[in-house]
Amino acid sequence: MRRVLALLLLALASALLPVSRLSAQQGAVLLRPDRVFDGDAMHAGWSVLVRDGRIAAAGPAVSAPAGAREIRLSGMTLLPGLIEGHGHEFLHPYDETPWNDQVLFESLGERVARATVHVRTELMAGITTERDLGTEGAGFADVGLRDAIDKGIIPGPRLLVAGRAIVALGSYGVKGAPEWNLPKGGMEASGLEGVEKATREHIGRGVDWVKVYADYRWGPHGEARPTFTEEEIHRIVEVASSSGRYVSAHAATDEGMRRATLAGVHTIEHGDGGSLATFQLMAQHHVGFCPTLAATDAVARYAGWKEGVDPEPASVKNKRAMFQRALQSGVAMCMGGDVGVFPHGDNVREAVLMAEYGMDPIAVLHAATGGNADIFGLADRGRIEPGLLADLMAVNGDPSKDMKLLHDVTFVMKGGDVVRQPQ
Repeated sequence: MRRVLALLLLALASALLPVSRLSAQQGAVLLRPDRVFDGDAMHAGWSVLVRDGRIAAAGPAVSAPAGAREIRLSGMTLLPGLIEGHGHEFLHPYDETPWNDQVLFESLGERVARATVHVRTELMAGITTERDLGTEGAGFADVGLRDAIDKGIIPGPRLLVAGRAIVALGSYGVKGAPEWNLPKGGMEASGLEGVEKATREHIGRGVDWVKVYADYRWGPHGEARPTFTEEEIHRIVEVASSSGRYVSAHAATDEGMRRATLAGVHTIEHGDGGSLATFQLMAQHHVGFCPTLAATDAVARYAGWKEGVDPEPASVKNKRAMFQRALQSGVAMCMGGDVGVFPHGDNVREAVLMAEYGMDPIAVLHAATGGNADIFGLADRGRIEPGLLADLMAVNGDPSKDMKLLHDVTFVMKGGDVVRQPQ
């Protein structure tokens, strides 16, 4: 019944929010920007030919075949559609409604309706793929959301979903008086048998990734401490990998990160307390890292911090220092900001901070495109080369010189369909 309700709401919202399209079935399209970032490097004077939903050619000497439509993107940079590495479609900014209140008081119908708006907004901002790492109390509604997008019912990025996410018994919210059994933002599990069962349920419900909380704020004084043992996380990885799925671990403590890495997870999220040695361990084990700089920045601003006026909060200082250690280690870096904590459509806030915190701009653009594609095992996207999906976006100017230009989106194509074009 919930799935039916969700799909009905999605269809209704889609009808209210139309997207203009030039279908991939209408023939070849030749795109002529000033420059092309191909997912690895910047190229001046390149053009890109799209046919049947895929990239047919890219380079300096590409010409339009007979009957092709030509779109000039003067003064613009064409890039692969951006890949958001860490999002929550079923959350909205915490300065609007606190996390607890979203989980406790917003109906499933409202949360699905909000998610429908969020995915459309992100697509129009150039996000053509997103890894959604947990519905935070909305069950497995992300599976239906993903399928509705894939079926063309609503517009949005290609989603990789993680369902409820697996949390240790007693560790996660919502929390209240101890005598009340309140709804939780994740699926609780305990022990080897328990985590195995939870992982299999996620697989059976149709998730693309399995997410585990390797630590959380359940220490004696509310501080973050590890939750699952290394053996429990390994069992989750063992079951998920046998089904062909990767595991992502929320981990903010050094020990939680170390356990998750040795247990075989594929990516680690947040990493606030990560030491240089642990980041180096992650690099050795080929574990990707999503630093979620933008979430920390947003929460500090919600608490009243005014950049340039007030001293930088300790949380932001610590995040900046952590990011420097991660860069020094050589760990594979995701572009993933924990969008939902801050507004959907402002996803590139993470890329801007990555550059501001010292990452080479070309490396940031790579992380948001070809890098995330590599880490997430998406061989059909993230780069501009023949045969790959025609998921593309363009911005005014050159974002390798000013990362904030990623906000100035002028053109978006998904699977050869033009969903946004210059006015």
